[in-house]
Order: sequence, then C-alpha cells, then structure tokens
Amino acid sequence: MPQLDMVLALAAFVFVLYLYSKRKPPRSLSHLPLPPGPKGLPLIGNLRDLPTSFEWQTYHKWCKELNTDIMYLNIAGQSVIVLDSAEAVNELMEKRSSIYSGRARMPMINELMGWNFNFGFMQYGERWRRHRRLMHHAFHPSAALRFRPHTMRAARNLLNSFLDNPNDVLGNLRQMAGETIMSVAYGLEVKSKDDPYIKTAEKGVHPLVAAGVPGAFLVDTLPILKYVPEWVPGAGFQRKAKEWKKLARNMIEKPFEAAKRNIAAGISPPCFASVSFQKMESGTKDDAYREDIIQGTAGTMYAAGSDTTVSAVASCILGLLDRPDVLKKAQEELDRVVKRGHLPDFDDEASLPYITAIVKETLRWRDVVPIAIPRYLDYDDEYKGYLLPAGSIVIPNAWAMLHNEVVYPDPFSFKPERFLKDGRIDKSVKDPAHACFGFGRRICPGRYMAFSAVWIAIASLITVFDIKKAVDEDGSPIEPNHEYVSALVCIPKPYPCSITPRSKEAECLIRANTNVDIL
Repeated sequence: MPQLDMVLALAAFVFVLYLYSKRKPPRSLSHLPLPPGPKGLPLIGNLRDLPTSFEWQTYHKWCKELNTDIMYLNIAGQSVIVLDSAEAVNELMEKRSSIYSGRARMPMINELMGWNFNFGFMQYGERWRRHRRLMHHAFHPSAALRFRPHTMRAARNLLNSFLDNPNDVLGNLRQMAGETIMSVAYGLEVKSKDDPYIKTAEKGVHPLVAAGVPGAFLVDTLPILKYVPEWVPGAGFQRKAKEWKKLARNMIEKPFEAAKRNIAAGISPPCFASVSFQKMESGTKDDAYREDIIQGTAGTMYAAGSDTTVSAVASCILGLLDRPDVLKKAQEELDRVVKRGHLPDFDDEASLPYITAIVKETLRWRDVVPIAIPRYLDYDDEYKGYLLPAGSIVIPNAWAMLHNEVVYPDPFSFKPERFLKDGRIDKSVKDPAHACFGFGRRICPGRYMAFSAVWIAIASLITVFDIKKAVDEDGSPIEPNHEYVSALVCIPKPYPCSITPRSKEAECLIRANTNVDIL
C-alpha cells in the first residue's frame, strides 16, 4: 500500500509543521507580537491567500491596508516576512545582514532541478563566498571595464538585427543579451539567433524564471514532497524537474567545454573563463579558482544576465512609445554630443546625462526583479516591536520601494526628468540601484556591467532609430498593451511598434559597425 503510506507520512508531516508553527520563541522575545498580516486558516494559514501572479502588488496592497511596512504570513507553518519599504530593508538586510543573508531551501530549484551550481541560490557560507569572490574579482567597477568592448560590440550588432527584423523586438534583444554573455563569460562568438549555445542556454534558463517565483511549486513549502514518485497523481513537478535538470546541465557544460577547447588551443579572446583559468594555472592561493567554481559562476552569469537585460531594454522601448518627447530630447542630446558618423561609446557617458536618466527611470519604472530572491532568517529578531521568528523566509518587495509615491511622485509614469536638475543627474533623487540590484551581502556583483550593457544598448538604439507606435490599416496608432509575464524576472509580452532608421546615413552607419572587432 505505498500510496496509503505516503498519505500517512504527509499527514504526519503537516501535523509536525503545525506543532512547529506553535512553538514559543526564546523567552527574551516571547512577549513580542508577530507583525500584522491577513488572517489565515488552521493548519494551512495563509496558503490559500497567496497570489498566483504579480504577488508583489498584492503584498503591497495588504501592507497598505494594514498600515505597515512589515507583514507576516503563515504558509502551512512556514513563517514568511514581507518587507515593503526601503527603511525596513536597510535596517534588516543591510545593518543586520549577518543573519539575513541566508537562502530558503528551495527544493525545486536546488535539489530537483539541479541549480545548486548557481551561487545566487546557495546557502550563505564558505561555498557561496568562493563563488561570490570569483565573480567580484571579475566584475568590480575597475575590472568590469575590460568587458565593455564585449557589450559595445553586442549593442552595435543589435542595431543590425533591428534593420533586418524590425518587428522582432524581444528576439533581437535576446540575441544581444546572449551574445554579450557568451562573449564575456566564455569568449564565444554568436552570429545569429539560431546559435546552438544561445538555444541551449535559453532552454536552460526558461524553467528557472517560472520556478523562482515563491509559491510556484508546493514542494518548496512542503519539502517532503520531493520524495513523491513522479507516477503519483499530482507529482507532475517531478517530471518537469527531471527534464529541466538536463537542460540546466547542458547550459553550463556545453559552452564551458567549448571555452576550454579554445583556451587550450590559444585562440580564446579575453573573457571570464580565460582570465580565471589563467589565474588558476598561475598557482594562486585563492581557492575560488577551481574548475567547478569557474564553471558554476559562468553558468550563473548567463542565468542572471540574459532575461534581465532583455526586460530592461524592452521596457525602455515601451516607455519611449508612451513619451515621444523623451525620445526627441534624447536624440537631440546624442546628436549634440556624439561625433557625426560615429555611434556612442562609453567615453560619451559623462556627457549624456539624459540617456543615463532614461536608463535609471527604466530600472525604476518597470523593475526587472520586483521581489528579490527570498532570504532566510537565521535567528529570532525584533523590528518595530515585532517578533521575526527564526527560520522565516524574508521577501524584500523591491517593486513597492521603487514605486513609493513619496520618493518618486507619480511613480507609475515614465519620467526620466525626475532624475535631472539643471541638465545634470540630480543626486538628491534616490538612485533606483538601492532596490533594483538586490540588497546587503547578496547584492548583484555584476550590477556595474549590467548597467553598462543596458546603457550602451539604449544609447545606441536612440542614436540611429526612430521608435514609434505601430499603425493599423487605417493609419491609426496601435496602443501597446504593457502586459508582462509574471515571473522572477518580469519581461514584457510581445508588443507592436515601429523601429526605423532615422536616415539613410544612420542605416549605413549601422551596417558599417556590424560585427566589427573592437575586443
């Protein structure tokens, strides 16, 4: 009777969870109340209340109704703390980062899908530190400069993609993002959307976008379900995980092996893999330079940087469709600063504050990762007189922080000018980087390169293209729907628009700079 045994085991597990949820905290904090939150049901708590999409909006709505910036949820005995303000995140994840830097267990991703190579999902500890250190060495502000030619070449090839396929916005952006990361991480050249390494990587990353959303799979709430055989009714997640694990292994192994072959043959351009292998073979005492860590970190780079870049640039185009006056001002600035017959490069960045303001507003207006990957609280803690129980999953609501109407008036409108004053970046306005790249010790180590990649892509597009709303058969504008995929990384759904060269000279400039070797 294997099914009966399983049912009994699950019932016992739920009962244990119930007893665990009723446990008393240490005496020193036992008198404190839990943060406010929606009322739940016996045993399952708020399990049935959990939103299935765009949960950051629901969390914020609940917090406003409860007049709180910290909220408690009980998910079948699992404590969940939602942080809905920058103040709460700064106090807990920045000032008390030593106990807020862990990760929830995430059985679906780490144990079933095989993503334990990704240090973004690793538990805080020595293994995580090695991966993080390797990434930091390659992408701190000074080191990241060496990879700017990679991002600039991919951005210029993007322009050619829009000449050839002006209606495939997301496809063109995916090619650019894939080209950038394959070049930076592995030194591999990508020439088309059908590149086998890009296809392999996209297939590997796609499942992660869905599985990374808290509550997407019940096994993350009830880890014992990982032992349920795939033939049991309702265990379809096991079949998915099995297939997704194969895709993940292909993603990190195939381009890595190609990079190793090129490095051994002496034909690899400077890239993360070649630089890391060079240090490893030099006899460095840093134990982060090991082949398995290099492989895992390179795989993490693609997972972290592909969809995020696509999301940011695609959202920017949507913003420009809503604000043609912004596009016009940006083109005027570019025409004034960039030498005629040239495309913008990073030497122009300091003289292009309006472009920088557009990038900042894009990252704020349609934040790429609305809720950062949840944290794990190691010990009982107290905040604003509330008990935060040890073992809680802590969710920082970046979306709420970036749409705070006090910090950013009219937060749901695309207004790059909010970051400008007297023709310069207004440093009194809170930089969206305080929330859009993560927090504390878990902040994105590749954020400097990420910002540069988005900046050069947007500057390049605006320089040579007019971006307008598409028109129907009657010549009437087609309003973009602004619909997004609800996932760990939010990407706009395909939308119509018109992207055409500003002039014949612009078209010739694009062709002349396609696949030009600037590495």
